[in-house]
Amino acid sequence: MIPKNIGHDIPKELPRELVEVIQTGKGVRIERIVSKGHVSPEGFWYDQENSEWVLVLQGGAALLLEGASGPIALGPGDYLNIPAHARHRVEWTDPDRETVWLAIYYD
Repeated sequence: MIPKNIGHDIPKELPRELVEVIQTGKGVRIERIVSKGHVSPEGFWYDQENSEWVLVLQGGAALLLEGASGPIALGPGDYLNIPAHARHRVEWTDPDRETVWLAIYYD
């Protein structure tokens, strides 16, 4: 086993959001997501089969849940549990620095 650091090996250029699967197991998938000014496409909503627990490790973001009065701002250390089929979108990520997320998808 070789330890890795979730904040290392971030490309200098991010033309697209970087999504890397870190680990999978029975009923669970763990990803590192790196954003820099990336948002959900206009009119697009995530509607996932699994629940998703997200933690912002660095940077900042704002998520909008369908039917909410406004976006939920997330900064370093903030986390949110999104139940399966709760429609949501990424409204904003910090354009000046990388936002590093830890996302855990589970049954």
